[in-house]
Amino acid sequence: MAKTLAQLNAQIAELQKKADAVKAKEAVGVIERIKEAIAHYGLTAADLGFSGQTVKAIKATGNLVARKTRKKAAKKPAGVIRYRDEAGQSWTGHGKRPRWFLAAIESGKTPEDLEIK
Repeated sequence: MAKTLAQLNAQIAELQKKADAVKAKEAVGVIERIKEAIAHYGLTAADLGFSGQTVKAIKATGNLVARKTRKKAAKKPAGVIRYRDEAGQSWTGHGKRPRWFLAAIESGKTPEDLEIK
């Protein structure tokens, strides 16, 4: 007799619960063996590749899953200045044109006149 989909899903759920229980039971023994090895060899969190924040997170939550730490974004290098007016105002040529540049163009200057040589 063929089983229905519902019966198979129920059987899968029951087996998954049993598998989770066995895994949790085995994890206790694994953790104990790891702790013994750490104590025996005098290992530190740094030896195991954990950062200070990760160790704090593990102690606080009791969770062995390491959290990813954010890295600061590297600052972009300043652009090379391509245009400058007599007043010393400058522009790299990237992004929106500054007001002083637009005013100079309207007054009859060309971008080549403002370009730094």
